[in-house]
Amino acid sequence: MTKFWLMIAFLVAFTAPVIAQNVAPTPKPTLPDDDVVKISTNLIQIDVTVTDAKGKPITDLKAGEIEIFENGEKQKVSNFSFVSSVKESTEQGKPTGIGVPIPTQRLRPEQIRRTIALVVDDLSLSFESAYQTRRALKKFVDEQMQDGDLVAIVRTGAGIGALQQFTGDKRMLYAAIERVKWNPNGTGGVSVFAPIEATPETDTSAEVPTDEPVQTGTGQSLEDFRSAVFATGTLGALRYIVSGMAELPGRKSVILFSDGFKMFETSTDGFQESGRVMDFLKQLVETANRASVVFNTVDARGLQTAGFTAADNISDTTPDAMNAQAQARRDQLIDTQEGLSFLADETGGIAIKNNNDLSGGVRRVLDDQSYYLVGYEPDADTFDPAKRKFNALTVKVLRPGASVRYRSGFFNVADREKSAEPVPQATGQQLNAALLSPFSVGGIGLRLNALFGDDGKTGPFVRSLLHINAADLKFTDAPDGNKKASFDLLAVSFGDNGQPVDQLGKSYVISIKPAAYAKMAASGFVYHFAFPIKKAGAYQYRVAIKDSSGRIGSASQFIEVPDLKKKRLTLSSIILENLSNDDWLRKRDNAGTRIATDPMSDTALRRIKANSVMRYGLEIYNAKIGSTKQPQLQTRIRVFRDGKLILDGTQKPFELFGQTDMTHLKLTGAVAIGEKMLPGDYVLQMIVTDTLAKTKQQIATQFVEFEVTN
Repeated sequence: MTKFWLMIAFLVAFTAPVIAQNVAPTPKPTLPDDDVVKISTNLIQIDVTVTDAKGKPITDLKAGEIEIFENGEKQKVSNFSFVSSVKESTEQGKPTGIGVPIPTQRLRPEQIRRTIALVVDDLSLSFESAYQTRRALKKFVDEQMQDGDLVAIVRTGAGIGALQQFTGDKRMLYAAIERVKWNPNGTGGVSVFAPIEATPETDTSAEVPTDEPVQTGTGQSLEDFRSAVFATGTLGALRYIVSGMAELPGRKSVILFSDGFKMFETSTDGFQESGRVMDFLKQLVETANRASVVFNTVDARGLQTAGFTAADNISDTTPDAMNAQAQARRDQLIDTQEGLSFLADETGGIAIKNNNDLSGGVRRVLDDQSYYLVGYEPDADTFDPAKRKFNALTVKVLRPGASVRYRSGFFNVADREKSAEPVPQATGQQLNAALLSPFSVGGIGLRLNALFGDDGKTGPFVRSLLHINAADLKFTDAPDGNKKASFDLLAVSFGDNGQPVDQLGKSYVISIKPAAYAKMAASGFVYHFAFPIKKAGAYQYRVAIKDSSGRIGSASQFIEVPDLKKKRLTLSSIILENLSNDDWLRKRDNAGTRIATDPMSDTALRRIKANSVMRYGLEIYNAKIGSTKQPQLQTRIRVFRDGKLILDGTQKPFELFGQTDMTHLKLTGAVAIGEKMLPGDYVLQMIVTDTLAKTKQQIATQFVEFEVTN
C-alpha cells in the first residue's frame, strides 16, 4: 500500500473541525461572443484598428465613417460594432499581507478577454537578444498581464515541453521564462552581427573575391540556404500555433520576438527571388487571417548600428572592403526586418523595430486591443476560383488624421476544403497527435488531477487521477448481456526541456452488467497511474484516450515538483472528499462509523455539492523538530472565487493526533459548503507556518481548485 493510499485511509479515519461558510459571492457577467472574425459565403467580417495621430485608439467612429472595398469595389457595410480593450489589474499571483501569493484560478471560456501567444524565435535570437527578451517577458507577467488573459510562452526551437500551453497561471509562465535561453544551434550568434575576422594577407589586394560562393545545388549560397531552413522552421511552428488558436476565445494575438528573417533569397547572379520562405509566409498569413489571429512582431535586436565594434578585426582592411562590410550589415538588418514587417502588416498587427525598450513595445501592442468589427455580404464572385484567386481588402476611415490597420485579404474559399475520404490514421498516430497538441481534445470528457507526494522509501512521485466520462464512450451489447467498451490510453510526462520523461500506453476492455453501466454512465470512473520523480522541476502530464468509435479525448496539467533535499517546509498536493451533512455528523460523532464515500473520484473531479462538507487532506514534509521532539506548526485555510478572498480562516496550531512519523505529517480539515454558495469555480488554499524555521523559510502553501455544483 503506497503513501497515497495511507493518506486516503487517514483522511477517512480522522475527524476535523468544520468552518461555516455562508458567503454568496456575486457572479461575474459573461461576455458576448462577438469578437470572432468570420469568413463565410454569406458574411465577411474583419477586425479593424483605428488610431489617432498619437497612436491612441479612436473609440467613437460611426458606421458611416468607415468604408470597405473588396478588390477595389466598395461594399455595403452590414455589421458594425466596437470592441473595447479591458483595463483590469490582476490580483492573482501577487503576495498578500501575510506574504503568501493568491493562487491562480483556471479561466473559464466566458472569462477570457485576450488570448496571447508570446513566441520566442530562439532559432534566430542572438545571445544579446535572448537576454533582452527574457526581461521583456518577465515584465509582461509581472506588470502587463491582466485578468482574463490566456497566455502561452512558446519557443520555436523547443519540443512541446511542460510549459508551452495557454494558461492564466503565472507559475507556469515564470517557469517557461526560465527556459528562454540562447539556442547555440540556431542562426543567432553571441552578438547581433557576426564579428569580422581578419583577412589573410594574401587576399588583401583583391577587391572582389574570385572564388564562387559555396553552392547548395539549388542556386543558393550555403548561408542563404541555412537561413531559409531555420526561417521556415520558425514559420512552420508559428502556423501550428495559429491553427490551434482558431478555436480559442477572446481577442487573439501573437507577439513574436525575433531577430528577423529574409523574405527573399539571393541567387548566384545576385538577384532576389521568391522562394520557400515567401511560400511559408503566405500560408501563415492566410492561416492567421482565417483564425482571426493578429501578428505583432518585436525585433529583439533593438536599435542597432552597422558600424564596427571592438569584436571586429579590420586591421589591414582596405576602405572599400570596410564600406562593403558595413553595407552588408545594413542590408542584413533591413532584409530581416522586412519579414517581420510583412507578417504584421498582412494580419493587421504592429511591427516594433529599432527600439531598445522591448517592454514598451509590448505595452504598445497590449494597449492596441480596441477594434471595430466590420462586416459585409460578399457577391457570388468572391468565392469563384475561376475568377478570383485572392480577394484583396481595403478599408478607409473618413475621419481626418485617423490611421487604420486591417487584414490584407483572404483566398477564395469560404471554408477549408476537406477530402471526401480522410486519410485513415493508426490509433497510435491519432493518440500521439492529441497528446502533442497544446490544446485539449474534447471528444471524450476527461478531468486530470496530478498529485505530488513523497514515499519515505521510494522518494517523490506524482500520482495522476484521470476521471473519464463514461457516457462519451461507445458501449455495445455483448452476447452475455453485458455492456462492453474498449479504449486505448496513452499517458506521457514531459520535462521542461520538451523531452518525454515517462510514458504509459495500454488498451482496456470494460464489460459490466446493465445496472452497473447505468451508474457508470452517470458518474464516470477514475483511472489512476503513478510516475516516479527522478529530479525536482516543472512537469507537464498529458493523457489521451481513443475508444472504438474513433472518438478522442485529451487532458493535461502542469505541476511543479519541489526539491525535498533542500530541507525546506513543503506540502504535498491536496486530496478531497465530499460528504453530505448527515454523513459528516455521523462520522464526527463516531469515528468508527463506516460511510461509503469515494475520495478518489472526488479528488479527480473536484466537484463539491452545495450544502455539504468538503474534507481535505495533505502531508507536510521537512517540518523542524524542537526540543520537545515535536513540530511547532500553525495552519490556516483560505477560499477564493475569481481571485477574491471570500473565506479567511483563523490560524490554528497543528495537532499531531498521535502521529509518530515526523517526516510525513498528515493534516486534515473540513469546510462546510453552505447552501448559499453560488455554483462556480473556487480555490482552497492551505497555508502552513513553521515557527521553528528561519524567517524566510517558515511558510509553505498549497492549493486546489474545486467546483461547487447544485
